[in-house]
Amino acid sequence: MTARAPLDDMRFILNHVVDFADVAGTDRFADATPDTVTAILTEAARMTDAAVAPLDRAGDLTPARLENGKVRASPGYDKGYRAIAEGGWIGVSAGPEHGGMGLPHTLATCVNEMLAGACLALQLKPLLTQGQIEALEHHASDDLKALYLPRLISGEWSGTMNLTEPQAGSDVGALRSTAVPDGEGTYAVSGQKIFITWGDSDLVSNVCHLVLARLPDGAPGTRGISLFMVPKFLPDAAGNPGVANSLKVVSLEHKLGIHGSPTCVMQFDGAKGWLVGAPHKGMAAMFTMMNNARLGVGMQGVGVAEAALQKAVAYAVDRVQGPTAEGVPGIIGHADVRRMLAEGRAQVFAARAIGLACAKAIDMATATGDAHWQARAALLTPIAKAFGTDTGIEIADMGVQVHGGMGFIEETGAAQYLRDARITAIYEGTNGIQAMDLTGRKLADNGEAAFRLIHEVEQTAAAARAALPELATEVWQAAETLREATEALLAMELNDRFAGAVPYLRAFALVLGSHAHLKAALADPARLPAARVMIRRLLPAHAALLDRAREGAGDLYALSPETLAG
Repeated sequence: MTARAPLDDMRFILNHVVDFADVAGTDRFADATPDTVTAILTEAARMTDAAVAPLDRAGDLTPARLENGKVRASPGYDKGYRAIAEGGWIGVSAGPEHGGMGLPHTLATCVNEMLAGACLALQLKPLLTQGQIEALEHHASDDLKALYLPRLISGEWSGTMNLTEPQAGSDVGALRSTAVPDGEGTYAVSGQKIFITWGDSDLVSNVCHLVLARLPDGAPGTRGISLFMVPKFLPDAAGNPGVANSLKVVSLEHKLGIHGSPTCVMQFDGAKGWLVGAPHKGMAAMFTMMNNARLGVGMQGVGVAEAALQKAVAYAVDRVQGPTAEGVPGIIGHADVRRMLAEGRAQVFAARAIGLACAKAIDMATATGDAHWQARAALLTPIAKAFGTDTGIEIADMGVQVHGGMGFIEETGAAQYLRDARITAIYEGTNGIQAMDLTGRKLADNGEAAFRLIHEVEQTAAAARAALPELATEVWQAAETLREATEALLAMELNDRFAGAVPYLRAFALVLGSHAHLKAALADPARLPAARVMIRRLLPAHAALLDRAREGAGDLYALSPETLAG
């Protein structure tokens, strides 16, 4: 079976959990009426189910390959990519002035999750292009916008992000790539970049690289880095791809998963590039793209989790093994299998709700310019990224377990979800870095944005006590425990916060996910069983997680490297 887009859950969350009507109520997004939202999501689901999902297995079995310096895509990817591009799905939230739909980022987030659940390796291509579109919209000159944005939005060209170098991973400031003025208003960009997703492609006529490099007068570290547009083919006077630029794909990485997505080692040898944004301000421009991608990656995890869960349920219904609960065929009648699937369904709903709440905050910040919405979006981004991708890995792993021995056999396809999902906790900032960002920069306002969000959870729980007293009380108490832990972290030294950052983020996500389930149960009694699973079975872990978050770093550094090595 291939994955089906979770259309009903998405619409329910938009209408009853994250209150998407707030976005449609702004002047900026007044066109996002209920009818428009339904039409967009329904058509996107039809496209992903019919044109993209059938490609997932082919990309895994027949990876992208490098032939004579050119990357060849997996079988069928050309048709799948055309369906994405011709449907306008790359430009869902891009500006209408350059051919985009101008719709809220929340709807683009739904579409991206559908695509990721259908075929993660192919979805990465439009996702990177969307990030580049946003970076150019915010930082590029008018001339660059006019040339590149229409072609990126249409899918005629695609975009990449070039940060990492062999000696400079998360420490981007250690990069060695250079950009030297060539006297023509452009720059000669040189250096090697690694882990470049879709760094080349035969699906488009041009590949546009955003490259971080240092000008001759650039200061050391991240403060001296600039950003450059470096296309594979130099556009001619008519804007068509012309002569080849001085860059090449050195090799493709052999990876655990996402085989259909070519991960390139790129070499730039005096390639012609155009400055994007101000000199030495490249990180600010690139972070626009990275923040877009971080939420997108979080929803990749949710999409893979959904697909893996659907496959696990289908197998559990069909597979008969030993006596089960009376009248229930298949191993889905076994209590432990039912536990895995029920907890998986509850967690996927929670992760999806957190991601869409983050997307809504981005839209509200865009539409209103309100600093509170900007802070909300910033706070939720690392939570959505880390919890969404952890969910993808955990549910894919659970899917293998439900399949039993057959899950370990590649032919069933269950293992592919686990292999594909594993990268999502690493790229676009590892989940450890996301957690450190949450406990560091995102609490730098003395926790104001975090406390405001916790207060909203408590308000919902207090209002729900009359209808759902047991569940509401547990959610309220969990939020209060999170508040106390946040206060404790604010009193700690930064490295002590970092030592407990991962459990703190997880606990925060469990509280937010339980809040989403509580709102869902209030809106629809049919959602109560899933809410009960989330709040009674998954939420209790928050207390132990927050105890760990308060421990500080001392005991970790008491263990020497020699002791850790055994």
